[in-house]
Amino acid sequence: MQETELYPPIKSFLEGQGYEVKSEIGPVDVMALRGDDPPIIVELKTGFSLSLVHQAVARLKVTDAVYIAVPRKTGAAFWSSLKNMKMLCRRLGIGLITVRMKDELVEIHCDPAPYQPRKQAKRRDALLREFAKRNGDPNEGGSTRAGLVTAYRQDAIKCAEVLSEHGASKGAFVACTADVKHATRLMADNHYGWFERVERGVYGLTATGLQAIEVGVKR
Repeated sequence: MQETELYPPIKSFLEGQGYEVKSEIGPVDVMALRGDDPPIIVELKTGFSLSLVHQAVARLKVTDAVYIAVPRKTGAAFWSSLKNMKMLCRRLGIGLITVRMKDELVEIHCDPAPYQPRKQAKRRDALLREFAKRNGDPNEGGSTRAGLVTAYRQDAIKCAEVLSEHGASKGAFVACTADVKHATRLMADNHYGWFERVERGVYGLTATGLQAIEVGVKR
């Protein structure tokens, strides 16, 4: 499709709200005026792109009422992109519009407004706890998530090393020796497949756990 196909439904939508709408005013795709209200600018594109964001940011030099508009598509990939773009637009103070082309339905997903992020205390505290519990700096920045060494993994390594040295042991002994307070729960959960329950409250290493210790698990 062409960007020009987005113009008629956008124009009709804005005119329905009392705006006078004209296209291609200087570098602007769509401009709308209503009385003494600040001018509205809409940049049209057939899909999300960095250049579209750049254009919208540049228009903020003219007015605070800047929108980007794209055709509304189907599928998980589009909805994921829409969610991410909506988040970005809110941070930049830009509005976001989609147009469902089959019936020219115009939907505003966010309006231009100053960005006021809500801090998520739980996520912040979780990051601070992980930072504090992590021994050293065992990972390389920019690595993929798979195989990263977390504080939890480091605790599991400590427990496995105790069992490797002392054999099957009670959870309380492992907790004390390894200095891992939640050792019993950690071995019971067995996320890495390293531990096995020998009897009530007593845990040993699996073949996988023994192999991990033998090859030297990264701390």
